[in-house]
Amino acid sequence: MKIYNQLSDFKKLDNAIVTIGTFDGVHYGHQKIVKRLCELAKSSGGESVILTFFPHPRMIIDPENQDLKMINTIKEKAEILANLGVDHLIITPFTRDFSNLSASSYIKDILVDTIGTKQIIVGYDHRFGKDRKGGMNELIELSKVYGYSIEEIPEQDINDVAVSSTKIRNALLEGDVSLAAEYLGYYFSINGPVIKGDKIGRTIGFPTANIFVEETYKLIPSDGIYAVTVEMSQEFVEEGLEPGHSTRNSQPTTFKGMAYIGQRPTINGMTRNIEVNIFDFNREIYGQTIKMNFLKFLRHDVKFTGLEALTLQLHQDKEDTLSFFNSQPNIK
Repeated sequence: MKIYNQLSDFKKLDNAIVTIGTFDGVHYGHQKIVKRLCELAKSSGGESVILTFFPHPRMIIDPENQDLKMINTIKEKAEILANLGVDHLIITPFTRDFSNLSASSYIKDILVDTIGTKQIIVGYDHRFGKDRKGGMNELIELSKVYGYSIEEIPEQDINDVAVSSTKIRNALLEGDVSLAAEYLGYYFSINGPVIKGDKIGRTIGFPTANIFVEETYKLIPSDGIYAVTVEMSQEFVEEGLEPGHSTRNSQPTTFKGMAYIGQRPTINGMTRNIEVNIFDFNREIYGQTIKMNFLKFLRHDVKFTGLEALTLQLHQDKEDTLSFFNSQPNIK
């Protein structure tokens, strides 16, 4: 998949099959749109194009609201879309000027003149242009002028509940990573380099890798303990590479573990930490970027009377985590 960080980098195509949206989460409903996009591109001899935006439009239109967090970083989103078989991803910087484009200018200047759109695939609720006034009616009307065709994907349901990025965000903020995974079609994850902590976990038999999430807009699930899998470079694990060594082209190795998110109230912690105790793993991995997949919420964060009580609970947490994995034989 080719990635473009602005429209001016894109060379107009002869037969572009296009869909547009923020696609935060690239959830079950998004995936149906993207798969249909790729099917149509293949059957028509065209090329699939996704036009997405960064930052999220709501961050620009309502800058005072700092509560909106994203399910995916832009890099995570790109990786998921690439795996779905998309040919081109255009990441358009969303600005005030861009938000003020009329629906007709949006279609003519961007979709037709810049991208070369011959067919547009959109979800049932797609809106665009200044004040989100553009919709299916405008797309149909202007298709008569510019000669593109349109296909609308109907609302997608899971267990009679409409899938939406908002519902997924709410599930994650409540710690319900299992429900989020059902909506997403994959496990929610956090990616980041391992940084040094205060090493208290080592003193009680539960060493942890502390993960630093650089992207401040990335959603972090509710505080608590989770069953997780951890992916890291196979090349690093097998060959003993030094921290910071590039392993971009290697395949990941997966480990099981239990993660903690919270401020560590038992030791009067002041900052929110993201830590993971990786089972059957005892190497130093400072500086290495790892991916942590959230499979199941185990318990909320609580303050214990001291480290001894905390240690006893961590042993129970590990037993609960292993019991979960033993009940899920398909998780390797």
